[in-house]
Amino acid sequence: MDHLTERSLIEKTLTGDPSAFRQIVEKYKLMVINTCNGFLHDRQDAEDTAQEVFTEAFLSLSGFRNEAKISTWLYRIAVNKSLNVLRSRKRKQWLVKLEDVLGMSKQTTSLEDHHPGSIMEAKEQADILHKAINSLPENQRIAFTLHKFDDMPYTEIAEVMNLTLSSVESLIHRAKINLQKKLLHYYNSDNK
Repeated sequence: MDHLTERSLIEKTLTGDPSAFRQIVEKYKLMVINTCNGFLHDRQDAEDTAQEVFTEAFLSLSGFRNEAKISTWLYRIAVNKSLNVLRSRKRKQWLVKLEDVLGMSKQTTSLEDHHPGSIMEAKEQADILHKAINSLPENQRIAFTLHKFDDMPYTEIAEVMNLTLSSVESLIHRAKINLQKKLLHYYNSDNK
């Protein structure tokens, strides 16, 4: 879908043609879900958030500037929505921790408690990696996630984040260094 086709789909959507926006959704649905999943690490949450992304895109379509690509615009919305979900999760985790401290939490058992050790170890390693990524400063986390999980080139990340190319390169470099430090600390303490 080229820029002119996208532009005509936007115009048709604004004049009340629902099939035009459906074409935009179909083209970018997987990209948006994958972007959200790169931040949220939960496919169901990513799909739910992607629906919110397209709802917001539809409602704010009249404000879309035609000089930007739709994909860049959708990436921005997806990143912002994903960060909002992460902030909401942190608030919920804080409440759960408070309930634990106050002795108000319910004891639950999970199916994961019954998996073989190797699956649990892999899940634990993935959780540690996700926690390390989520602990990065926000701009580092965004740049690193877009590059590593979405295979987005630095130039496109710069466009999505409204930064210079050198700023993006620096953010990703610092993110890698920070992750190495965090993960090295984990693996060193794990092997003692």
